[in-house]
Amino acid sequence: MSDTAASTAKSAEPTGETEPTGTAASSAVPASAAPVASAAAPDQASPLRTLPYSGWGLNRSKTLFLAHRKEPVDPAGFYSLIAADSVRQLLRYTSLTDQLVLDVGGGPGYFRSAFLDAGARYVWVEPDVSEMEAGGIDDVPGRVRGSALDLPFLSGSIDLCYTSNVLEHVPDPWRMCSELVRVTRPGGLIFLSYTNWLSPWGGHETAPWHYLGGDRAAARFERRRGHAPKNIYGRTLFPVSVADTLSWARRRADVEILDAMPRYLPDWAKVILRVPGAREIVTWNLAMVLRKL
Repeated sequence: MSDTAASTAKSAEPTGETEPTGTAASSAVPASAAPVASAAAPDQASPLRTLPYSGWGLNRSKTLFLAHRKEPVDPAGFYSLIAADSVRQLLRYTSLTDQLVLDVGGGPGYFRSAFLDAGARYVWVEPDVSEMEAGGIDDVPGRVRGSALDLPFLSGSIDLCYTSNVLEHVPDPWRMCSELVRVTRPGGLIFLSYTNWLSPWGGHETAPWHYLGGDRAAARFERRRGHAPKNIYGRTLFPVSVADTLSWARRRADVEILDAMPRYLPDWAKVILRVPGAREIVTWNLAMVLRKL
């Protein structure tokens, strides 16, 4: 931890940035002392005002899927769109004004502007320094290096815990889910979204060959491309099912499910979650909104 971050933690006044140093477990920064980006009132430049669709139907789904195809060459454009869409989704359940939002696995901070434009206070945690620096977002407050399996924040200190496409990248998804619940205050919300393994994109860049097995798909990718995939099965990519995640949430006595949906599909597609088997393929990306009790 840098001198600035150490001083911030000691004084419990959230100013400046926590520098990424040491291991995830060693960078424990209590949320009451963590650097927090100041809220910004929504204005004409807000991404919410420039989304190329309205409603929750097929036009939205088409736009998101087309943007997803361009993600390898334009990650900033894709994630900026997803960020604005995420804020729009969350506003269906709560106001973000002056809420402390923790983005777990926030990478370089692509989602930061969208949350600030909605009036939230934003901080993000990311274990990988290279991911933090990937978007060229420098010298901004709110960055904390840490692990989703051992979040460096006090219990009950976060108003809204947000995580997008991270759960499938941790070796113990239920420990991560429990950490999301732990740091969220009673009455606060948790937005959990991830790509389930049996979806068409479950193997990420090795898809759809992951249907024949993760190891086989990774080996095929390496033979054809001459290098290993970014997401390595069993090391940085793990199979997580829709059924198991819904079961985990239902077993918890300290959360209630406010909503569950295929994240990128129209609202009417929620019905697929009632169909075992089919939901694992059709859902594509499961999103759940939980309230901490």
